[in-house]
Amino acid sequence: MTTKLHVYQSIARAIKDHGVETMFGLMGDANLFMVDSFVRDCGGRFVPAAHEGSSVLMALAYTHVSGAVGVATVTHGPALTNCLTAITEGVRGHLPIVLFAGDTPAENPRHLQGIDQRELIKATGAGFEQLRTPETVAMDVARAFYRAQVERRPIILNMPADFMWQEAAFEKHILNVFTAPGGVAEGGILDEAVGMIASARRPMILAGGGAIDARDELIRLADRLEAPLATTLKAKGLFQDHPYNIDIFGTLSTPAAYDLIAQTDCIVCFGTGLHDFTTDRGKLMRDKRIVQVDVEPTAIGGALHPDAALLADAGLTAETILYWLNEAEIPASGFTRELDTAALTAHPVDKKTTADGFVNYVGALERFEAALPKDRVLVTDGGRFMTEVWCRISAPDPNSFVNTANFGSIGLGLQEAIGAGIAAPDRPVVLFTGDGGFMMGGINEFNTAVRLGLDLIIVVANDSAYGAEHIQFLDRQMDPSLTTFQWPSFAEVATSLGGTGYEVRSDDELQTALNALENRKGPILIELRLDPHDVPRMRI
Repeated sequence: MTTKLHVYQSIARAIKDHGVETMFGLMGDANLFMVDSFVRDCGGRFVPAAHEGSSVLMALAYTHVSGAVGVATVTHGPALTNCLTAITEGVRGHLPIVLFAGDTPAENPRHLQGIDQRELIKATGAGFEQLRTPETVAMDVARAFYRAQVERRPIILNMPADFMWQEAAFEKHILNVFTAPGGVAEGGILDEAVGMIASARRPMILAGGGAIDARDELIRLADRLEAPLATTLKAKGLFQDHPYNIDIFGTLSTPAAYDLIAQTDCIVCFGTGLHDFTTDRGKLMRDKRIVQVDVEPTAIGGALHPDAALLADAGLTAETILYWLNEAEIPASGFTRELDTAALTAHPVDKKTTADGFVNYVGALERFEAALPKDRVLVTDGGRFMTEVWCRISAPDPNSFVNTANFGSIGLGLQEAIGAGIAAPDRPVVLFTGDGGFMMGGINEFNTAVRLGLDLIIVVANDSAYGAEHIQFLDRQMDPSLTTFQWPSFAEVATSLGGTGYEVRSDDELQTALNALENRKGPILIELRLDPHDVPRMRI
């Protein structure tokens, strides 16, 4: 049925037609009427952010946790430039969102906020779609949603402000997204891969973010081979509670697991690009056969060249390999019979004493792991403190773990924690962040979390320094004072912004904060005061 609408109404209607219930954003000249129509005419929910980049980050986490396409909107010029780090984070994380970005009127080329927005977006690696005419609104919106899902990256739909009050016919358009699994492995390469796996005496199964949906198939293959299971950081929690799960593979492994990986003779990798941190810059892959399975050709051979590569769906390929192993009556390797999995997943705890007035970071993390809600969504900011969190704080499954370091930035954590909280309203969200990251991007959105009434637990690791840089100065016997800061009390700031804050300088104060988790209401912030000389080094 064709209806005549203003363009701002047509955009809102087209977004709603794609099943969108929640939109993150910050309103301005070019998008305020569209947002109003989405809420008032279409019954949608608008989550206002304090900063434009925050709205994109919220949408990214919403997508990761919910599995739905996240939607955000900002106006033109500086509003869009404020989103560049967040957009790049989404590109590197392969997260499908659609950002509806206003653009200055075409009739005013000297507009104060005018900028070439297409070229701006191209630099991030995101996709760009232009709202072409008032008559093509529904199709242009449909193209943006289609591309986001197929290309697995943010797509920015550019909306000229001078279109908004024009009228045109509107007709619903939704493009089918072909989501059937990728191809089935076959041919000579499959034979070679099966042969390598069949002849292995110490095989291991490694799963990355591209193999999350193949969990059950990978477990069946591992059990048949009697091979241990491991994941990359992106797939953290995938094999939680499996008896032969050695947890994260690579520089984040326990010492015992690292030694075990070195002993393997064949690693079958599903859905992972084999990042340098995963392979410890190739050291862990030496002198062993590597079989790599991925639906994306660009994921294969980027870091190291495998002995066999299968461009195929992870789950279907695991089933195919299992079938041929059974057909050939290949005996199990027996590798897992030798393993002490408790030792393989136990990270050592440094017994070093901590100066008075500070709390030991690793010891605190061990206590958080025991005390935090088990059904949590875990979010981590970037920075010096996060590698110990990745190793010591568990997540129920990969979709419940939001890692905001795809672009190596700090200061993105609280914004993504808010998006995760909107996606999973019945679950607590736990965010670990550093002091620099919280000052950069956390304080300006803490009140947003308060306004939304989110069940959010924030742990700020505060060593009053930019820690990674602090270490580099110390390593070269240089004065690190330029890296140190006298921050405000984050606990007091949290309380003043409507949440609840606890400052922790001792084990007793830590216990008080942990006890408060049981009866929490709204966002709670626990500030760990740390000695900058007593924080573990990053493991990457």
